[in-house]
Formats: sequence, C-alpha cells, structure tokens
Amino acid sequence: MSTSLTQTEPLAVDVAIVGGAMAGATLALGLAKLSESLARPLRIALIEAHSIQQQHPGFDARAIAIAHGSIFELTRLGIWPKLQHLGTAIENIHVSDRGHFGMTELNAKALGIAALGQVVELAQMGKVLFEELAKSSVDVYCPAKVVDLQAQANGHRVLLDDGTVLHCQLLVAADGAHSVVRKQLGQATEQIDFEQTAVVANVTTDQPHQHWAYERFTQTGPIALLPMTTTPSTPSVQSRYSLVWALTPAKADELKQADKAEFLAALQQAFGHRVGRFIDVGQRVSYPLTLSYMPRPIYHRCVFVGNAAQTLHPIAGQGFNLGLRDVVGLLKVLEQAFSANAASANASVELDVGSSAILHQYLSARQADRSSTLTNIEFLVRGFSNQYWPFVTGRNLSLRLLSWLPPLKRPVAQIAMGWR
Repeated sequence: MSTSLTQTEPLAVDVAIVGGAMAGATLALGLAKLSESLARPLRIALIEAHSIQQQHPGFDARAIAIAHGSIFELTRLGIWPKLQHLGTAIENIHVSDRGHFGMTELNAKALGIAALGQVVELAQMGKVLFEELAKSSVDVYCPAKVVDLQAQANGHRVLLDDGTVLHCQLLVAADGAHSVVRKQLGQATEQIDFEQTAVVANVTTDQPHQHWAYERFTQTGPIALLPMTTTPSTPSVQSRYSLVWALTPAKADELKQADKAEFLAALQQAFGHRVGRFIDVGQRVSYPLTLSYMPRPIYHRCVFVGNAAQTLHPIAGQGFNLGLRDVVGLLKVLEQAFSANAASANASVELDVGSSAILHQYLSARQADRSSTLTNIEFLVRGFSNQYWPFVTGRNLSLRLLSWLPPLKRPVAQIAMGWR
C-alpha cells in the first residue's frame, strides 16, 4: 500500500489502473501474470480511492452471477482457484412471465456442464482479490484518489491526493459508472433511462434453493433471485437468495421504506410461491436503472473498461461478465503485441503499451461483443416490460418454443453463460 510521498520527478510506470473493484483488480492481477513471461516485467500501478477494510462501493453487500465463460477466463488467469470456495453454483435457471403462459428452463446437466455459473458475494470477493494483489508485483495505492490528470504526448501524468505523482504510458479507467477519469478527460457517455429503480436485498425462504436461479418478468420489470450460500445463523431448512427487483421509482421508494412484513408480502404477491414462502429480508438498497455507454471506450493513451465504459440494466446478469470480457480483451491485445514485438526485427525496442495501434486493436476486438450485448439488453428490457399485446404474445411464444424445442436452448444458454 502507498505512503505519502514528496516527489520532484514522477514515478514511471507502464500501466496505471484507476479503480480497484472487480474490473480493475482482475486486470491488475492479469497484467502481473502476463508480466512474468516478459523480458522486462511491467511496472503496474493500481489506484483505489476506498479502503478495502471499510464499506467499499465496488465490493458492497451485493452478490453477482459469474457466468460459465467468465469462470473459464478467471481460471485461465489463475484467479478463480482463489475464489471458488466463495461460489454458489447455479445449476438451473427458471425464466417466466408473470400472468402469462411463457416459461422455460436452462439446465446445466442437459448442457453437459456442472454449473451455468457461480454466485459470489462482492464483499468476500474483494478481500480475496486484495490479498492476491498484496502478493503480486502490482504497486497498490489505496486509499488514494486521482486529483489531476494531464495528457502528454508519451503518456499521462497522474497526481494523487497524497502528493504521489505517476507517469504512465497507458492509463486504464476502471473506476465505475461515475468515472473520475472519464470526467477529467472530458469524455461523454450515451444514456438510456429505463424509468425503473432496482431494489436489492438478500432474502430468505422456507425451502432450500437447490441451486436454482430465477428470472421472473413483471409489469414493472424483472425480479431476479440468485442462490446464495447459507450462513451460521441460517438454519439448514432455509435458503438465501440475492434479490434484484425492478420497480417504478415511486414503488421502489415505497417498498424500500416499508416494514419487513409489508415488503415480504409484496414480493410474494409479485413473484409467487415457486421458491416457497419468503420469510426474511436483509438491508435494502436501491439504484436507478439506466443503460450508459461510451461509443468509443478509448482516448489518447487511455482505455475504459467495465462500468467506466458501460453500465447495464441487471436483466440477464451481464454487467460484470461484459466488463470481464473488456479486461480479457485488453490482456489478449497486449499479449499479442508483446509476442509480435519480440518476433520483430526491432525486438530490442521496448513496446509502447499505450500506443494508438494497441488502443485501436482493443477497440476493434471489443466492438462486436459490446454492440450485441448492449442491443440485446435494451431489447430484453423493452420487450419484457411492455404490456402491448404483440410484445406479450411474441415473448411468451419465444419462451415456450425454448421449452418445446430443446435444441434452441443451446445458443441461448451460450450467450447467457458469457461465451462469445
């Protein structure tokens, strides 16, 4: 961890990552692993504004679903083996449209795999990732805030609030939806307001979850339930789920403030009894649901990844998984660039990791995946929150077709599992 410095010259690093939550921490560890194979190790700095020992906004009480494809990439990076003890397997997914005939299931066993994904609580995940960072070659500045950025011809000058000055060839913004880097560099985003608010909480039922996850579409938006591990205070006959409930802003505010019995009764009425009876709910938080994205998530010697590049509606649980594919995409572009440089006639010249060529290779590599995912998410939100009868009929027939024609499930499942 960093200490306050008084400097006359900036500390030179190859890559400076701003933001140490899921995307930033994973990228830093991936770069450290890549660095092990290079003739000259990369100098990597990770800058995180919030202490991991306190309530970290990037590693809060929420749980996320890590898709099968993401598990594969995290395993390849050597990260998942450190995290797998925290995971709860999703073996089955049930999708339904409340009040209509449409429903279908995705089953890991039918697809020949052990699990469609894993549910991990962010707070636990953050502690493990920072423990791994402490063992790595990454220089971690935490807590430390970026107070000034100066774009220069050969990199960025980064001033931290403790007086530390860094100079990096490549700056990576992984600092979330309200990216300080994006604001300081004057980069805009496109936004779509879905006029929905998510209420997020952990809930308990009187029946074991048996590794089922649920997505139930309602008039106000989807209700998602992800299976979670039990705790010492949770009897074995009960089950915990991570709940994400999309509502109108007014209804979300009302239910966030409602007493426990009223909230559980409303949830029961909206979701039904497929998981049994809801018997408890933990702390409730809420946030507005928008789709925000940068059409070009690159700038002069700067790459934007994860929520700094795009934030998604939680429908289908693709936010983290898309962000991880940003990270993996950048790592692959850099790996290929180092390999090509080593094989070139100018191998003695060090690779410039912030060059325009590398940034545009990254942009090209990520374009199709980002575009299709953003389009699919908007389509799902619009299509499943719309009560116009052609939409209702179409989506319910689609769900039924998946149940009637099992071969159709595989391509749908591959997208849901994060395979591109």
